[in-house]
Formats: sequence, C-alpha cells, structure tokens
Amino acid sequence: MERQRRIYSLEFKLKAVELSNQRGSLISVANELNVSSDNIRRWKKEFNQGKLTGKTIPVKSKEEEELIQLRKELADVKMERDILKKAVGIFSKNDK
Repeated sequence: MERQRRIYSLEFKLKAVELSNQRGSLISVANELNVSSDNIRRWKKEFNQGKLTGKTIPVKSKEEEELIQLRKELADVKMERDILKKAVGIFSKNDK
C-alpha cells in the first residue's frame, strides 16, 4: 500500500517550529501534531536559514534577466537562419 505524501501549509510549519522552540522538545510537538520529528527538524533548520518564508520565487538580478532574454533572442535568430537556409536550398534547386 502506497503512502500518500502530506502537504503542510506554511502557517502549519511556522507554528510547529514556534511550538518546538517554546517547548524545547521536537518529539512531543511531533507526537501532538501527528508529524514526523524529522519534518519539524528540517522546518526548523529552514527557518533558521531564512528559507521557510512565503516567497517561493527566487529573485533574479538584472544581469540574469538580461542573459535569459538574450538567450531567447539568440535561439530565435538561429531558428530564423535555419529556415532561411532551407528556403534558399529549396529555391536554388528549382532554378536548375
């Protein structure tokens, strides 16, 4: 029988971390909330590193955004070039 993966909300994770900080015992909080103590330990670590926030979209610098935009333009130009090469090949065969 497969176990379904449970998804916890950000508020739930933050509350679990807060409770474990207040009580000092991960196991008692885990038993009370019916969650693995490993989950709470991971959430606590992420919270301390500043990763457990509502923001899931990484912030990109202007250089990274420009690089992404330039790569898209380059891919478009290469595709146009390949199409034109094929067209020239087709039309040059018809002229002979």
